[in-house]
Amino acid sequence: MNQTEIISLFTKKTLGLTFVLSAAALAFAQQKVNVTGSVVNKDNQPVPYASVTFVHKTNKMLSDAALTDEKGQYAIDITPGDYNVTIEAIDYKKGNFSKQIATPGNIGALSIEPEATATNTKTQEIKGVVITAQSTKPYKVELDKRTYDPSQDIVSKGGNLQDVLSNVPSVSVDTDGTVSMRGSSNVRFLINGKPSALLGIDDGANALQSIPADQIERIEVITNPSSKFEASGTAGILNIILKKNKKTGFNGSVLGTIGYLPNTNLNTNLSWRKGNFTWFVNGGGGYREGKNTNRNNAYLSTGDFRETHNESISKSKNDNYNATGGLVVDLNDKTSINASGTVRTFDGTNIGNIDYVNYGFNNAVTTQNRSSNGSNNNLAFQGDFGLDHKFDDKGQNLSLSLSLQSNRSYNDSDIFQTRNSIFDLQNLINQTTKNKTLIGKADYELPIGENSKLEAGYRIDVNRNNYQNLVQQSTSSLPFMLYLDDYTYRAKYEEMFNAGYVQFKSKIGNLGYQLGLRNENSRIDIDYLNMANDAQKTVKNYNNLFPSVFLSYEISKDNQFLVNYSRRIDRPRSFFLIPNPSYSDNQNIFDGNIDLNPSYVDSYEVGYSISKSKFTINPTIYFRHQTDDVKMITYNQQETINGIATTVFHTKPVNVGSDDRFGLDFNFNWDATKWLKFLGNVDLFGYNTKGTYFDPELMSEPQSFEGKGFATRARLTSTFKLDKTFSFQLQGFYRGGQKTQSVDRKSMYALNFGASKTIWKGDGTLSFNIQDIFNTRAMRSTTFGPGFTRDSYMQWQPRQFAVSLTYRFKQGNEKVDQPKRKKDINSNAQGDDQQGPM
Repeated sequence: MNQTEIISLFTKKTLGLTFVLSAAALAFAQQKVNVTGSVVNKDNQPVPYASVTFVHKTNKMLSDAALTDEKGQYAIDITPGDYNVTIEAIDYKKGNFSKQIATPGNIGALSIEPEATATNTKTQEIKGVVITAQSTKPYKVELDKRTYDPSQDIVSKGGNLQDVLSNVPSVSVDTDGTVSMRGSSNVRFLINGKPSALLGIDDGANALQSIPADQIERIEVITNPSSKFEASGTAGILNIILKKNKKTGFNGSVLGTIGYLPNTNLNTNLSWRKGNFTWFVNGGGGYREGKNTNRNNAYLSTGDFRETHNESISKSKNDNYNATGGLVVDLNDKTSINASGTVRTFDGTNIGNIDYVNYGFNNAVTTQNRSSNGSNNNLAFQGDFGLDHKFDDKGQNLSLSLSLQSNRSYNDSDIFQTRNSIFDLQNLINQTTKNKTLIGKADYELPIGENSKLEAGYRIDVNRNNYQNLVQQSTSSLPFMLYLDDYTYRAKYEEMFNAGYVQFKSKIGNLGYQLGLRNENSRIDIDYLNMANDAQKTVKNYNNLFPSVFLSYEISKDNQFLVNYSRRIDRPRSFFLIPNPSYSDNQNIFDGNIDLNPSYVDSYEVGYSISKSKFTINPTIYFRHQTDDVKMITYNQQETINGIATTVFHTKPVNVGSDDRFGLDFNFNWDATKWLKFLGNVDLFGYNTKGTYFDPELMSEPQSFEGKGFATRARLTSTFKLDKTFSFQLQGFYRGGQKTQSVDRKSMYALNFGASKTIWKGDGTLSFNIQDIFNTRAMRSTTFGPGFTRDSYMQWQPRQFAVSLTYRFKQGNEKVDQPKRKKDINSNAQGDDQQGPM
C-alpha cells in the first residue's frame, strides 16, 4: 500500500470515527427543553440582536446563550434548572434577571433600559458593527472590504469554492478556473487570513475545487487592502473564512451530493463547545470527473506551414479528501490558545488526445495525434498555532500565530504520438514539486482615547520550493528512451519576506480616517540546472514601502461615502520564474522567465454605500495604474521534432509597459417583495494598455500590446421564495469582449439554476442545481503575433448538474460575543478570531 492509499484510508477512517463519537455524544446528552421569549425596551418596542445569556446557578457547564432576531424574539434549548439571565445590547444597559426553567414554553418579555449616552456619535464605530449571526443580507459593505455570505447561494449548493466564487460580486471565474477581480487575475487568496496548504502549491483550479462550499462561512472581498494586509495581489485579496464553532454543546451538519458530469461528495462540520473548551472537525471528500476542450487554428505567413489546426480534449477523474481538526482553550477571561491541523489529498488521472492538421505552402497535408495518460497526486499538511490576549476591556489586544505548511505534488504522463497514422515518438514526463512554508505573525492593538486606535504588527514568510522535471523520449528512429536535455531539469526556489506595519485610525465628527504604512523586504533565490548544463542562478532583493489611506464620511447610519488609496505589488509566481516548466504539448509550450520582476500598482477608489432594510446600494469608481506589467508574449519557431521541421508556439511572461484600469463597480441587493430578491453586480471599466516587446532571437518583428477600449462584466441573481421551505434561483453572467493589438477576447455569457427545499422540520435541506444551462461558458480569443494569427477556444467544464442533501443536528444555540456597553471605535467590533491578516 503506497503513501497516498494510506493517507486516503486514514482520512476515511477518521471521518467515520468522528461520526461514531459524535453520535455517541449526542445520545448521552442531557434532556433539554425549548424556551422562547423576547427582549423589549421601556416603550415595549422589540430590541433586535440582543445577547441573551442563561447561566446555570449550580452547574456552569449547562449555561448557554441566544441572539434575538429582528423582532426581538429568541429561542433556546436548555436543561431545566435555576438560571441567572443576562441581556446585553448595543446602546442599552445590561439587564440582569433570575429565571427558573422547569418546562418548555414562553417565559415572556424581558425589558432593558437604554444607555444614557446612546446618542453620543463619538462612540460610533467607523467600520460598522459585525454581529456574529447569520446575516439576512448576502452582501455587506465595510470600510476596507466587502463581505459575501454564501449560505443563501442555492446555485452553488453541493459545489466547491470555485462555484461559490463564480457568484461573488466583483469577482469572475474564467473557464480555465482563473479568478479575476475587475478584469485583473492577480488575486491573492487567503484562508482564514493567511496562505494555506488547502490551496496547494500553485493555487490552481484543482485546489479551488477541493474546498467544499458547505465549509465556507463567508468570503471577504478586499479590492483595495490596507497596510495591515500583505501587499501581494494587485487586483486585491479574497479571504476565505471557513466555518468554525459558534454554538455551545454538540452541533454539526452532514452534506451529501451526487451529480453529472459524474461527481459525488460527502462533507461534515462538527463541533463541541462547553465552558472554556471547544473542539471542531471539518472534513469530507468526493469523486469528480471533468472534461476540457481546447482548439487552436493558426494562419502563418512564415515557416513551412500556412495553416496549423489542433484540437485537444482531455478527460479527468479525481478523488480528493480533506480534514481539519482543532481546539480552542480559554485559559482565563483574557487569554486563549488555539491549535488546528489540516490534511488534504488529491489523486487524479487524465486521458488526453490532441489532433494536429498542418497545411504546407505546397498544399501538402500532415496529420498528427498526441495521446496521453497521466496521473497526479497531491498531499498537503498544515499546522496552525495561536495565542490571543486581551490586556484590558478597552481594546488593547495582542495576537500571535504560527503556521507550518507542507505540500508535495507528483505529476506523471505517458504520451504517444503518431504522424500520418504512423508511430512517431513517445514521451515519459515525471514532475515532482515539494514546498515547505513557515508563516509567523504578531498583531497589536492599542486604543487611544475614545475615538482612536493604533495598530502595529510583524510578519515573516519563508517558502522553499523544489522542482524536478524529467522528460524522456523514444522515436521511430531511436526506439529507446533518452532524456530531452533542454526539458529535464532541477530547480530550487526560495523566498523570504519580512514585513512590518503601523496603522492609525480615528474619527472626527462624521469623518473617519485610517492611515497606514507597510514595509516589506524580500529576498528570492533561484537555482536552475538542466541536463544540457544550462545553469541559471539569480538572487533578487528588494525593499518596498506600501502606504494606504482610508476615509469615510457618515451621512447617517448605514449611509456613507468611502475614499481610499493603496499601493500593491505583483510578485511573479514561482512557476513563472522557472525556465521550461512545461512539455505536455510539444507544439504549444509555456516557458518560464527567470528575469521576470514584480510589477507595482497604485489603486484609488471613491465609493458610496447606503443600506436599508430592503436594499443595499454600493457604487464604486476606481482607477488602477500598474507599471512593469506582466504580459504574455506568443511567438512561433521552426523546430525539429524527430527529424521533421515543426511549427512550435511558445508563450512566455515578460515585463512590458503599463496597464491602466478605470471604471464603475456597482453592487446591489434588493428585497423587492417577500418572495423575490435580487443580488447584482455590474462592472463597467475602461482599459489602456501600453508596451511593445521585441527580442530578435525569438521573433522577427516587435509584438505590440497597445490597446484601449471599454468592457463590461455583469451578474444578476434572482431568488424566488415560494413559501417558507422552498426557494429557487436564476443566475445570469455576462463578460464583454476586450481587445488590444495582440489579443482580441470575445464576449461570454452563462445561465445557472438552483432550487432548495427545507425538510425534516428545518433539520434538512434538499437542493438541486444546473451549472451553465445552455453550455455557453467557453472562452474564445484571437491572438495576433509576428507572422501569424491564431484563433483559440477553451471550455474547462461543460454543463453540469447536482443534487445535494444536508442534515443538521444541534444541541446548543448561538454563542454571542458583543461589546459590553456601546459601539466604541476601540472595541474589536469586527473581530472574529480570523481578523488581522498580514
